[in-house]
Amino acid sequence: MGKKINAIKYDMYALKLRFNVICGIILQKGALKMKINIFTVDGKTVTVHDNNSGRLVLLNNYDGDGSAELAALEKLGCPSPDLIAVSGVNWEHDLSPFKAPAIRKNEPDFTGGAEEFLSLLINEILPQAEDMLSRKPVFKAIAGYSLAGLFALWSLYRCDNFDGAASISGSLWFEGFRAFAERENLMREPAVIYLSLGDKEAKTRHPLMRTVQENTEALAAHYNEIGVKTVFEMNEGNHFKEPELRTAKGIAAVLSTAGNV
Repeated sequence: MGKKINAIKYDMYALKLRFNVICGIILQKGALKMKINIFTVDGKTVTVHDNNSGRLVLLNNYDGDGSAELAALEKLGCPSPDLIAVSGVNWEHDLSPFKAPAIRKNEPDFTGGAEEFLSLLINEILPQAEDMLSRKPVFKAIAGYSLAGLFALWSLYRCDNFDGAASISGSLWFEGFRAFAERENLMREPAVIYLSLGDKEAKTRHPLMRTVQENTEALAAHYNEIGVKTVFEMNEGNHFKEPELRTAKGIAAVLSTAGNV
């Protein structure tokens, strides 16, 4: 039965990519049911995992539909939230808050398209996705890994839609971001900000990227100082070790405050 469900899922996914239609399936594990809907907006693929939880997490991904992160959450013993996974994101444009030169040769520059992407999320993607949920969310969080983690944190300065944010191995080395974050005001006080990093991420010869631990620790201290509950976690390994597990840990930490909202 599992193979048949997967085959249906991917057949529907292929149809969705070709015809830009909404697809829906229902997966059942024991007595629990999860509804999955998939749609596209402006070239982005949006997968809506409806767990009827009332706790919503928006996860921006380079690729992937969020199922790996949900599986990791299950292993951690965390109840599954409603998850909106957005993939097909243009990493250097959609997630960069400011224009900046590329950090390596033969890579594209950062073109500062975060404002445009956030508008797409708030005005089009989230309303359509939330209409597909069984229950209206009472808690909303935004999460992301790497540059998507930077975007998650930055979004708190540009909108008041989220109760919390998880920046997992966030690219807080991004030129100008620390100064921006310490200077500007958050749109609202979130219930929690989660920051994490691998203990080897700052061990690089790149002069900008090796500031990531210093910047992350400084921003964790900054948020604590202004009264925002902040969780900072150091994981083992470099930037690429266990991203799904790290993401799940960040989401679980943010969701642990959902009862306080």
